[in-house]
Amino acid sequence: MHRPLLIENARIVDPASNADFSGAVLVENGVIADIAQGALPGAPDKCRRIDAKGLVLAPGLIDMRVFTGEPGHEYRETLQSAGRAAAAGGVTSMLVMPDTQPVIDDGALVEFIARHAAATTCVNVLPSAAITKGTEGCELTEFGLLREAGAVCFTEGRKSLQSAAVMRAAMIYATNFDAPIVHLPLEASLAADGVMNAGPLATFRGLKGIAVEAETIPLDRDLQLALATGARYHAAQISTARAAEIAEAYKGRSAGVSVGVSINALCLNENDVGSYRTFFKLAPPLRSEDDRLALVEALRTGVIDTIHSDHDPQDSEVKRQPFADAAIGAIGLETLLPAALRLHHAGDVDLMTLLRAMTVRPAEILGLDAGRIARGAPADLCLIDPDYPWIVEEATIRSRSRNTTFENARMTGKVMLTIVGGKVVFEEDAAA
Repeated sequence: MHRPLLIENARIVDPASNADFSGAVLVENGVIADIAQGALPGAPDKCRRIDAKGLVLAPGLIDMRVFTGEPGHEYRETLQSAGRAAAAGGVTSMLVMPDTQPVIDDGALVEFIARHAAATTCVNVLPSAAITKGTEGCELTEFGLLREAGAVCFTEGRKSLQSAAVMRAAMIYATNFDAPIVHLPLEASLAADGVMNAGPLATFRGLKGIAVEAETIPLDRDLQLALATGARYHAAQISTARAAEIAEAYKGRSAGVSVGVSINALCLNENDVGSYRTFFKLAPPLRSEDDRLALVEALRTGVIDTIHSDHDPQDSEVKRQPFADAAIGAIGLETLLPAALRLHHAGDVDLMTLLRAMTVRPAEILGLDAGRIARGAPADLCLIDPDYPWIVEEATIRSRSRNTTFENARMTGKVMLTIVGGKVVFEEDAAA
């Protein structure tokens, strides 16, 4: 085990207990051994001491939507390289999606991901499993065997189940194994070959748009089925004001319903597409500024539960194409927290709410013993300088791919230290 670690003079912010105070945290044997307001007396003599100098000490972030290229497309991203990017962003646990090559739809593949990640990755990797075989939307996978192998949830990743009957059956089976369904609400026939938000801007650019109804119709369907079956259902990500209204109406009727949002949808809008900038081609697409503001308000009021990076590495060959032909997706593990802090600095959402959506709420939804600063909890922590100024530069990106929506963006706030299981896995000074 690693030697004891004492973090002193920290502003400890723990959304799980709604605590915000100056104090110290002692880490021993991979867990939080003690917490104190002010100084912590009686620390072990040979412990490593870190002076936080008043910076924010928060639980490590839990990112609920991370795509990697492994297995099948390792040139885009490996679990190891994604782990390095995650650590630099304060992400200590990442939920990896199953739509790889091959698709993670078999217990042996879930076990492979878990073993390989444990051997090569510096953060916690949480395997998800496909709802249907091959993510083809037809035949359900073996939920029991996948759950036993270590799958923490069931999802189709980038895809959406089009059959209400298949979704209902999946919810019933998932409920039997106390597993959440994490699903992207998207009606394929309405989205068709759309590439950006439907509206005047898409018309002006000569691009086919994706209407709001492509998201709201399947979301309403899924939430009705979740109520009928009692399933734990998480809408992987929403992007529209109307979807937030629908979610709010259902959340009051079921404690098992939750909603996620991409940091891109909170910080960017359709205007960022500009002159056909393909790094901003996302799914769901960037919506209007009114939609973005509605999502920020839904986060502030608790309608939206979680914020994730939607980290989706793509190489330059498939991104630097005409907008309609370019691949979908952007990386985001390293910029998740700094981008979220934009909302804090703008006065839109307080720091506690932002951190709650990236720590304890994902942990609760996935059933993890993480996302909190408490005695006996796993020592997964990040030290944040909320006022640190920096610029996102391609040369410093740790992901194997460079398709960020925040290229050359000015950020205020950065992770200075990340700890996973009591081990320091990232230090800003060491990385500089």
